[in-house]
Amino acid sequence: MKKIVLMLSLSIIFLFNGSVLAKNYEVIRFGVDPNYAPFAYKDNTGQLVGFEVDIGNAICAHLDVRCQWVEIDYDAMIPSLKAGKIDAILASMSITAARLKVIDFTSEVFSSPTAMVYRQGTRLEAPSGQSVGYLQGSIQEVYAKQVLAKAGMKVVAYPDQEQVYADLITGRLQASLQDAQQARSGFLRSPRGAGFVLGPVIESELMPAKSAIGLAKGNAALKGMLDQGLAALHTDGTYARLQDQYFDGMDMFSGN
Repeated sequence: MKKIVLMLSLSIIFLFNGSVLAKNYEVIRFGVDPNYAPFAYKDNTGQLVGFEVDIGNAICAHLDVRCQWVEIDYDAMIPSLKAGKIDAILASMSITAARLKVIDFTSEVFSSPTAMVYRQGTRLEAPSGQSVGYLQGSIQEVYAKQVLAKAGMKVVAYPDQEQVYADLITGRLQASLQDAQQARSGFLRSPRGAGFVLGPVIESELMPAKSAIGLAKGNAALKGMLDQGLAALHTDGTYARLQDQYFDGMDMFSGN
């Protein structure tokens, strides 16, 4: 009996230590959407770059761990996190009450409101029959379905933001609904964005501005590490440098 108890105890210790070792985060697997410039995208060489990619890499450097970037469609981020395929989501994910029921978040990464992008001269005041595209699984999807669809607009979901812009350019869509800063510093700065404008900021409790890193429920250890890393980037000036690099000196951090 004592041997059985001892063996069970050793097994529990082994499993516990194995779990700890599996979660010692020598590598942090970040889920990322590579179709969301300037936050995350591929450069001309196929290298993953962007504001959030640089933020993540800087956090990993501070923590002396390695970043592993796992490319995932946006609407599959939370299922992938819950399934253990990734350790964290660093993909412009806003903190909402609905998401807080299923995942946890770190402290703020950045804050940015929502606005529409449309071809200059387009009139959206009478939206009946007009089409607006949005990223599937985003906070903009909630607003599109609950507000725009009821106002008479045709709302269309896309698996990534680049496909929204592609259909906007061809005229299949009259507008795109997305993070304002993503549009301003990404699409509208590119040659493809010529002739398009950013509409006024849309204020709605359905679309909170604050984004953070998503984590599995109860993962206090990783939250503590990432919060420490984020704080360090503000202290040593890395955040300000990256902010200036990607957003022309705009203040992306609310500090709340």
